Order: sequence, then C-alpha cells, then structure tokens
Amino acid sequence: MKWSRAILAIVFMSIALPALAQQSAPEPRTLFTNVHVFDGVNEKRIMNANVLVEGNLIKEVSTRPISAEGATVVDGGGRTLTPGFIDMHYHIAYASARIADVGGPYGSDLDLFGIVAAQEAERVLQRGFTSIRNAMGPGWGVKVAIDRGMVNGPRIWPSLRGISQFGGHVDANPRYLAPREFGGPENRSEQLHSGRIVSGRAQVLAAVRENLKQGASQIKITAGGGYGTEFDPIDGDQLSAEEIRAAVEAAENFGTYVMAHIYTPRGIRIAVENGVKSIEHGNLIDQPTAKLMAKKGVWLSPQVLTYTNVPESLGPVRLAKHKLVYEGLDTMFAAAKKYELKIVFGTDVVFDADAAAKQNTEFTLRTKWFTPAEILRQATSLSGELLQLSGERNPYPGKIGVIEEGALADILLINGNPLENISILTKPEENLALIMKDGVIHKDTIE
Repeated sequence: MKWSRAILAIVFMSIALPALAQQSAPEPRTLFTNVHVFDGVNEKRIMNANVLVEGNLIKEVSTRPISAEGATVVDGGGRTLTPGFIDMHYHIAYASARIADVGGPYGSDLDLFGIVAAQEAERVLQRGFTSIRNAMGPGWGVKVAIDRGMVNGPRIWPSLRGISQFGGHVDANPRYLAPREFGGPENRSEQLHSGRIVSGRAQVLAAVRENLKQGASQIKITAGGGYGTEFDPIDGDQLSAEEIRAAVEAAENFGTYVMAHIYTPRGIRIAVENGVKSIEHGNLIDQPTAKLMAKKGVWLSPQVLTYTNVPESLGPVRLAKHKLVYEGLDTMFAAAKKYELKIVFGTDVVFDADAAAKQNTEFTLRTKWFTPAEILRQATSLSGELLQLSGERNPYPGKIGVIEEGALADILLINGNPLENISILTKPEENLALIMKDGVIHKDTIE
C-alpha cells in the first residue's frame, strides 16, 4: 500500500507540477521609456511618458518611472507612441491587381485570393495597420492563419459575403445572364465567396444567417450602386426597406450590426430608418440626412483614396459615376462636421496594387477637411469604438485604438510628431520605427 501511494504521488506530481509552473510563469513584459504618447483621444501628447505592456495588454501609462524588473526595455528616444492604426473599409483579398492578371478580377480561383490576402496582410501590418474591418469578400482563411501565427498580419473583423440584390453592386455576372429564379447560373461573385445575391425577406435572412454561422463579426449589404460596376446606377436604391430590415433583424439577433454601401440621401435614409448602423461611403449625403444619422447614432465610414487616380480604363459609364461621387466629398464632409457625426478611417482599395501601397496617403488626403488630430482619432479610437458594435461577435474582445491601462497592446513608435506633420505617415518604411500587435513586436528599427 505504501509503494502504491508513493507511485500515485509521483504520478500526480508529474502531472501537476508542469501545469502549476505553466500557470505561474510570468507573462512577457515590454517597457517603453522616453516617449511622447498620443493616446488616440486627446489632441495633446503625454510628454516624456512611459508605457508598460504585459502580455497582450497595456498595463500602465505614466509620466513617472515604472518599475518593471525583467521587462524588455525600449528607449523611444523621444518618438511619438500611438495606437496601431485601423482601416475600417479594406478588402484584404482584393487589394492587389495581380488577381486581375488571371482572366480579370472574377476570373481567378479562391486559392489565389488566399495567397494574395496572405501577402497583403504582411504589407498592411508593416504600414502600421494592426486592425482592419474586411468590408466584404474572402478573408476568413487569412484571418485564421494570422490568429494562429502562421502568417503575420492585422486583426481582421470579417464581413464575409456582401448581401446584394440581382443587378446590384455585388452582381458580377454579365448583363445577359438571368438570375437563378429565372433559370440562370450561380452568380460568379457567389462562386468566389464575394457576395450572396438575394431576393426577398426569406433569402436575406438565410444569407445573413449563413454569414453569421461562418463567423462574420458584422454584416455588409449593398443598398445602392457603385462606380466600380457597370449596370447599377448610383441613384438607384437596392434592397427594399423590408429586405434591409430583415438583414438588421438577423444581425441583431446575433448581437451585431449591419453596414451598408450607399451614396445617396434617399438610400441612406432608407438604410438608417431600418436599423443600419454604419454608412459606407455616403458621398452624396446632404444636411437633413446627416441630421437624421446624428439623431439615430449612425456612423459614417468614408474613404478618399479610392476616389483618386482613377484609371481611364473604367470606361465612360463608370467614369461618369466616379465623377459624381468624387465631387460629393466636400458636401458630405461639411454636413458630417456640422452635425458632428462619428467618422472612422478607411481606404476601400480594390484590385489596385499601386493604390494599396499608398494606403497611408489617406492620412494626408483627409487634411483638406480635418486636422491631423481629428484624422488620427478617426484611425484609432473612433474606429476602435465602432468595432465594439460587434458585441459578442467581436473576435478580439478588449478595448482597441487607445493607449490606456487595460487596452490591447497594439502600438506604434513614430519618428517625428504626426500631430504636427501627418505626412510622415505616408512613408511607413522610414518613419514607423516600431510596430507591436497584441504585445508582439513585428518591426523594430530602433538602435
């Protein structure tokens, strides 16, 4: 009996001790010293500060010395420390024009989308974007690969398939192909997991529930036309009020929200009145519509980069649509500022590797309407706040887009002061001295 007890004790200790050691092992710590902190909210930097990161969280921010024995110490050398940037309208699998090299943007296969997304993810992270909201399309595979440490890239909030009507903004089939209901084939955008073409409340509910089952953190619908497609006019409303409401109901049943691609005042009002929480683009918004958005607490997710340097290859129909929405930017931002809409940061790069490489020029393009501090808030704390609308569907619980105790440790060290000269952000390879995501350093050029 004594021997058997001794053997049992040895077996127990051999199991318990490693587990106890693992539980008691301290989390890695990084201490940033001698930095000037833009916290994502306040216009003035916290001068001569120190920031302690423990595991994947910010543990302390102080202008006094922080005791952190055993921590890795990074002397910031007077650089600006900011939250990682957030792009709220990105297409991780669509950013590269190399997709178009294989029979056009809808001629490639899903495996090529995955490869392009993985390559683009590393580039996005190196440009300082530690989080993106994937506004539509393939991206789940690269998100999983990033989360598992297989490739480097930003946190991804996936929308999965965009919900569209036949003849809508996500309808990728040629004009002569009929919808499924009339004997036509599956839509090409559906084959490539880009969209879901729906008709009526029942199909909307099924499509939204499909996305939610597959892990969408929010739902994307297209409620109007776009300049990137040929046969859906900008002024045409897409999806009925009943269909939009169905999408919102299904999303809200899972504790999340709907974002809507739409430009026109009428289309925006229909979307807002039926529960949409984030208006994507919104270029033609007028003041009464902005007032309604403010009353309903609806966010504005605009972009500027996607409307610049548009190639003539778009053809006359799409160029005319582009001209219309591009010229609306001034009016939109004036209305948004008058009614103090909450505005986030995004770029909406699609099938354009050159534009993707210029993702950071969105910072300077916005200076026509906003101060550097306002733009930086849009790219950090405001975007982080909108991400929280995903509720329990949020794949990365925790506060994001701010430098404060308890927030996720997504941190940049910048050569210079972007609050005075935001153009330094357009050269991330030179001016982003350090990039940390989730407490892990992915770039460090500090000697």
